[in-house]
Amino acid sequence: MSLAVGKLTRNKPSTADAADLLAWYDRNRRVLPWRARPGVAPDPYRVWLSEIMLQQTTVKAVAPYYAKFLARWPTVQTLGRASLDDVMRAWAGLGYYARARNLHACARAVVGRHGGKFPHDVAALRALPGIGDYTAAAVAAIAFDAACVPVDGNVERVVARLYAVQRELPAAKADIKRLAAALLPPRRSGDFAQALMDLGATLCSPKRPACALCPWNEACLANARGEQEAFPRKAPKREGRLRLGAAYVALRADGRVLLRRRPEKGLLGGMTEVPGSAWAHDFDLARAPRYAPRLAAKLKWRRLPGVVRHVFTHFPLELAVFAAQVRSATPAPKGARWVKLADLPGEALPNVMRKVLSHALDKGRAS
Repeated sequence: MSLAVGKLTRNKPSTADAADLLAWYDRNRRVLPWRARPGVAPDPYRVWLSEIMLQQTTVKAVAPYYAKFLARWPTVQTLGRASLDDVMRAWAGLGYYARARNLHACARAVVGRHGGKFPHDVAALRALPGIGDYTAAAVAAIAFDAACVPVDGNVERVVARLYAVQRELPAAKADIKRLAAALLPPRRSGDFAQALMDLGATLCSPKRPACALCPWNEACLANARGEQEAFPRKAPKREGRLRLGAAYVALRADGRVLLRRRPEKGLLGGMTEVPGSAWAHDFDLARAPRYAPRLAAKLKWRRLPGVVRHVFTHFPLELAVFAAQVRSATPAPKGARWVKLADLPGEALPNVMRKVLSHALDKGRAS
């Protein structure tokens, strides 16, 4: 195995011992809503639900959504029986909406293929919708104590510093996974996985890590060099090109707004939106009127001041917002519906659409 791992000519650190990390974890483990208490068997459903929600999202942001989902759908069977629309509405605001679609599909698959019980091994978990390598390993290790090490961003940082891995991410991912797997103790795989996660989340932070408190500080190559913040090495990010588009907010006189559902596939698939154009680098604002919804009454659309800005993972977006007033009796066009403004909090609106509606309501009142 050829790894780009740092070498020291003197003061070589000691070998990292899993027992030291587990002892630290037993004293300092985080109390999390989805984490089983010491001595209590983990619930695979809760482990899986939390891991899906925590992808690309912070613990603080996830906690209220997790509690809401668990209260409404306490088992994988109840979640599997839910409608996708209800799941998308409950997920609205948490972002990365493909996770919600996959969550629903996975719940149905667990019920349909496995009788409502999550499989124990990584390969069977990996075959379920929306479960990748990391999530499969996390559920297998934490819920079933399987001998594997899930590697998320926190674990990558810990291991990259521990061994001073010189190769840049994402190219270094395979090396880091092998190094992490070599640390696995013969027992307590689930606790070891959570200990690594906690170490990265609390002490081995991206900036100003608390190395003096770390159970592996004497074994850490980066710490020995005084270069903790230099790891993990990362390739420069490529910023996505700006995309532009138009959004149309039709407000009916009886306090309703026109909404429609986005296609199932693609960005924000299955979520609710106001009618609008496609988002493109070369969007021509002069052609924006062609994307206005066609209603029974002829509308006078007016461009509102300013734009709505939103940043997705791969690109920034700017939307020009148009608004129009509609008579109370106006029917919705095919594929759309009128929704009371008071009911908007319960709709599956992604954050960018909530920004559009807020912009339209604020600017509309001001103009």
